Amino acid sequence: MRSTLQSFFGLLIALAIGLAAGRLSAQEDPGRAKVGSLVVTVYFATDGDPKAAGEKAQEISEDLRTRLSSEKKLRFAHYRALGADTQEIFRSYENWAQPLKPSDEILVRFETRTRPEEDSISLDLELWLARKKILKTDVQLRQGRPLYVLGSEWRGGRLIIAVALAK
Repeated sequence: MRSTLQSFFGLLIALAIGLAAGRLSAQEDPGRAKVGSLVVTVYFATDGDPKAAGEKAQEISEDLRTRLSSEKKLRFAHYRALGADTQEIFRSYENWAQPLKPSDEILVRFETRTRPEEDSISLDLELWLARKKILKTDVQLRQGRPLYVLGSEWRGGRLIIAVALAK
């Protein structure tokens, strides 16, 4: 009789815990609130043959070409877009962008540092190449002002990784 009562109370406790957990998961997690979107784009820049980027690489707009070539270290004869990924920025959680899907050779990890403003956000940002963290920084991104990172040499040119707030 005693073991039956213990089993019954054990079942009641397990049921109460299960119901409480269900209520907690049903409530919205404030840390998962979306506070913006981040776009990570990978470009190939070269003074040689732009066909080295491959068949899927796309030409970029003249405005972007002008913007990139205005920076001395980013000045090349040819630019091609290799891939892009747009990810939500959560209020309290880290997230990852994978611009060359399905490849994980280039990844960007980001997490908010402070409450976002209307046209800017402060982020912890990490750039991972070939599963190695090569850059860790905190950055204040502003709408319309991407962060450009000159990446590694690749196929006779250089990779450029752009990180920007989505409109």
